[in-house]
Amino acid sequence: MEEDGHKKKKTKITSAVSARHIGYAILLFLSFILVHFFASSSCSSSDSNSNILNQLTTLQKQLDQFGQFSTRCSYPVPAELVRQTILDHVFQSTSPYDNFPSEYVGNLLSPSRVQGWGSHAAVFEHLIKRVRPKTIIEIGTFLGASAIHMLNLTRQLGIDSQIICVDDFRGWPGFRDKVKEIAMVNGDVLLMQQFMQNVVSAGGSDSIIPVPFSTAGALDKLCELGVFGDLIEVDAGHDFNSAWLDINRAYRILRPGGVLFGHDYFNGVDKKGVRRAVHLFAQLHDFKVTVDGEHWIMGSE
Repeated sequence: MEEDGHKKKKTKITSAVSARHIGYAILLFLSFILVHFFASSSCSSSDSNSNILNQLTTLQKQLDQFGQFSTRCSYPVPAELVRQTILDHVFQSTSPYDNFPSEYVGNLLSPSRVQGWGSHAAVFEHLIKRVRPKTIIEIGTFLGASAIHMLNLTRQLGIDSQIICVDDFRGWPGFRDKVKEIAMVNGDVLLMQQFMQNVVSAGGSDSIIPVPFSTAGALDKLCELGVFGDLIEVDAGHDFNSAWLDINRAYRILRPGGVLFGHDYFNGVDKKGVRRAVHLFAQLHDFKVTVDGEHWIMGSE
């Protein structure tokens, strides 16, 4: 009898856990349907859009209860401890620039091969002068063109900043058709190594630090470590889903009074979904979106 009771109890617990997981899956599925419908519909009435926003807000609250973001942000570490915090927890208390470049890649790198898109736009100077950031987080770095530009701007303005570059440094399928000079060894592109070489050539190894993981993994880790940004640029995936998730995660680690901005608002790839993701997030959080060239800037009304 005792054994039968134990089995029944175990069955009830298993059923409860399964039901919770199924409920979470249903809510997640419904949220994606609603987000996709809202993002892709350009002919909806204002009443319909308002109804969808209300449903999304409710679903977002419900999903939070199920742990949509399982990582909880720690209390923000002081700006002067940001670099060491990343070195300790990402690079086992060493610098990725130590003994760089290694022997096997040294002769495969260009002394400086900086390339980007919109990397010297006026928005960088406008925002750095306005915010005077001690911690800048760049989501989507490629070869470091905009990071190096921001480094030069902070130096000119006398601001001691740390620039954290989040990128998996894998590029995208076929990117070497456009950037042929990046070497490949056994199928592994040397994008991160060339980025680091560019940083070293610019004298920025003490101010620019890579976090070489997916945006989701890296931003969740920064949240967990309490690394927050005064100025955060979102410029990674250009499709709606990627931009939506990056913006949500970036906002979690934005310091009070900080500014969130990004690229590809007005150019050839905005139709892929960046602009829709920006406006949906702004509507849900009652933020105002302003435009500076090809860049969007988000802030409170």
